[in-house]
Amino acid sequence: MRFKSTLLTATAVMVLVMFGAGLATASEHKRTHKNAIVLAMFGTTVEPALKGLLNIREEINKAYPGTPVRIAFTSNIIRRIWQKRAKDPGYRQAHRNVPADILHVQGPLATIANLQDMGYDTIVVQPTHIAPAEEYLDLCEYVRGLNSIKTIKARFMPFHKLVVGRPALGTFGPRHPYEKDIKAVVKALASDAALAKKEHAALVYMGHGNDYFPSGGSYLQFEEEMRKAYPDVMTFIGTVEGFPGLDDLMAKLKHAGIKKVVLKPMMVVAGDHAMNDMAGPDPDSWKSVMTKAGIKVVPILHGLGEQDAFAQIFVKHAADAAADNGIKLQ
Repeated sequence: MRFKSTLLTATAVMVLVMFGAGLATASEHKRTHKNAIVLAMFGTTVEPALKGLLNIREEINKAYPGTPVRIAFTSNIIRRIWQKRAKDPGYRQAHRNVPADILHVQGPLATIANLQDMGYDTIVVQPTHIAPAEEYLDLCEYVRGLNSIKTIKARFMPFHKLVVGRPALGTFGPRHPYEKDIKAVVKALASDAALAKKEHAALVYMGHGNDYFPSGGSYLQFEEEMRKAYPDVMTFIGTVEGFPGLDDLMAKLKHAGIKKVVLKPMMVVAGDHAMNDMAGPDPDSWKSVMTKAGIKVVPILHGLGEQDAFAQIFVKHAADAAADNGIKLQ
């Protein structure tokens, strides 16, 4: 009897040990999902223009103080310039106000990978692009590619959820109709219309545009909605690339008999395009072309990202992307 009792006790101990080991193993593989936000921005090399980008990050941080926010630049050229500057002691000494994460900025893939390596497996990638064109569509492909990674064991999947928000003017699909996003942008830019009215001028925006995708359609619908919302101000838009170009814009201004304009970038930052292509001294800048045509130009060298009402659009789009995918940002 004593032998059987000892055997049963030993067996029970063995079972408990094995069960405990199983719990430890399960505990080791139990994942605690951690959230993060990546702000995917085209970027800029112009230091004063960084205000537009940093203001958007500030608004995101205010909305979600418990969620890490990282900036990524989608432009390869702009990142290379910052990489060169980061290696230049003279530049760093002369520009101490440039944040370290701008000086050492990475692309979306590297930024997402670094977060994943730190244990963040639930990530909202919020673009700060204006229209659903080349940069935005490429970003969606990056995320789609990362989401296609399938591991043999589900617990080793690199991401729990990796999702993309909408650009400012919205994108395609029934869940968030793009026309509502366009109207939200129109509402956010009420101060631009008020300035043009005060100046007794038309309001002209310079968008970036694209030669490969029809971003011009979004811009033209935005133009029409601005005119409906602010009928006392004639709003026009043209783009640096693609349609509608400067020639198209000038034809409209001439047809409407416009003699004075408030000229402003339809861009998150007032960077190189705004300082040179839009308001620069060269004869082919928009300001020079309009001035030569007898139009008085009031240039505004501020990016849309500097306006809190516009920055809040990206806060909302990040919130929508999270809510649509069952992600709770804090």
